[in-house]
Amino acid sequence: MMSSSNDHSGYIDLSHAIENGMITYRGLPSPKIYEYWSRAYSRQFYNGETECHIGKIEMVANTGTYLDSPFHRFMDGMDLSQLPLSSLANLEGVLVELSNLPDRKITQDLFSGIDVKDKAVLIHTGWDRYWGTENYFEGHPYLTREAATYLAESETRLVGIDSLNIDDTADGLRPAHTILLEANIPIVEHLCALKRLPKYGFHFFAVSAKVVNFGSFPVRAFAIIDQFIDKDS
Repeated sequence: MMSSSNDHSGYIDLSHAIENGMITYRGLPSPKIYEYWSRAYSRQFYNGETECHIGKIEMVANTGTYLDSPFHRFMDGMDLSQLPLSSLANLEGVLVELSNLPDRKITQDLFSGIDVKDKAVLIHTGWDRYWGTENYFEGHPYLTREAATYLAESETRLVGIDSLNIDDTADGLRPAHTILLEANIPIVEHLCALKRLPKYGFHFFAVSAKVVNFGSFPVRAFAIIDQFIDKDS
């Protein structure tokens, strides 16, 4: 449990906020956020003395910072409701610092000497600096087929990235998605603020709503820095 002596600064939010009209991925519709019950309207149900707000949102699953489950790629893969919490929460993490890539490709050799087994591997490219601009949609860093194969064979638990897509969007085969999801390794895309994390010494969480026959959904991704966890509690 969290130590009562800390000020909760050990929590690092790694998610983009979802806002009305925002664009996550060019070509997909933006979310529409409505007021379904206004506070004024709700008073009639509470003797005029109490009020509440009920919101409504219309959006595609791939909005904001989101999780891909195997069902996203494979019809018989695990959907969001079937993913075990142990694959999404309290995962020991490792940060792979690649914010100075010489080109777009994240190759296998860039993981050399990094312990990725049983880890949530978070790839920091720094691409989140373009979030909300047209630059975000062009020339993003991506994981190569060989690198995805390496992570799958190394028994990585989850892979996250702060880029537009873990794949090169010009490649219709989407090999990184295919290889990782076939190995039941969830993917989290559009992360942010990864520069705030240490290389090791944190635990990662990215839990979505439990939706049947859905392959992707937004998450409130975050990390807890281990030094803020009271090991004796």
